[in-house]
Amino acid sequence: MRKPLLALWTALAAVTLSPLALAQTAPWPTSKPISVVVPFAAGGAVDYAARMVVTKLGERLGQSVVVDNVAGAGGIVGTTKVARAAPDGYTLLVAPDSTIVIAPLVTPDAVKYDPLKDLVPVGLINITPLILTASPSLPVNNFAELVRYARANPGKLNYASPGAGNLLHVAMEALRQQAGINMVHVPYKATPQMVSDLIGGQVDLALLVPSTGLPQIKSGKLKALGLTVDERLTAAPEITPLSDSPELKGYFVTTSIGLFVPARTPQAIIDRLNRELNAILASPEVRKPFEDQAATVGKGSGADYAEFLRKELARNAVVVKAANIKGE
Repeated sequence: MRKPLLALWTALAAVTLSPLALAQTAPWPTSKPISVVVPFAAGGAVDYAARMVVTKLGERLGQSVVVDNVAGAGGIVGTTKVARAAPDGYTLLVAPDSTIVIAPLVTPDAVKYDPLKDLVPVGLINITPLILTASPSLPVNNFAELVRYARANPGKLNYASPGAGNLLHVAMEALRQQAGINMVHVPYKATPQMVSDLIGGQVDLALLVPSTGLPQIKSGKLKALGLTVDERLTAAPEITPLSDSPELKGYFVTTSIGLFVPARTPQAIIDRLNRELNAILASPEVRKPFEDQAATVGKGSGADYAEFLRKELARNAVVVKAANIKGE
């Protein structure tokens, strides 16, 4: 049984900086603005997380810290920019783990960076579970019923995701493989249309983040079949973990957002950024909005987040290879 989200990251709480590390901050920062690259357009979840952190980071460093939205290729363009930037602490990245543990696997020809060598995690910003949701027209009300229905109706079920090769596609494919059921993938260009078709019964199933899925579930427009982590949501404790099902023992999927710097950035800068990030995330004005979206706020060292990402990359590599998943 995997640890609950909160327990999973409690171990990341202790960050000890040596006096030498605290002293070696000069000449960084200076009056030169710090650019925080977000590899997606403004207005999404990653951009929101970045701006929550950036405002406080500028205040704590006493200098200008600006968000630079560099969208394109599912996050690859902006992530590549940071991977190739000077390792001087003036170009940072706020990105989802999909750019680290999914994109290199499903679009290897497009990804020109090594996610584990060209980028260094400063720390986790937040981590969020997913909810397996079903159209109200699908005659199942829990995961056990879904398995029985799928086996009695081979090839009839389908599931949606916002594009081939994205994290939700890979996560659902992992579920399908482990449960041993057949489902057809239906890729969408945008989440709103996907959710609309799920409500309307044009597609049967989808994994959704709580901020998207819970309002539809609570209004009765969608059915919740399970949660992708072991700890139940405070906002919806009736949704049971999928790992409680015999077919999905150990199934655990999240989406996370982190702060990164280019490789070879001086350790003193990384330590300073980590210290500031942890202080920012501990503040109620930052923590509460994330928790209201059913996200667990990050804490701890970049090294711990790096280890989590290494394990996620290895796990997803098995799923992607078995299903021969290709990104768009």
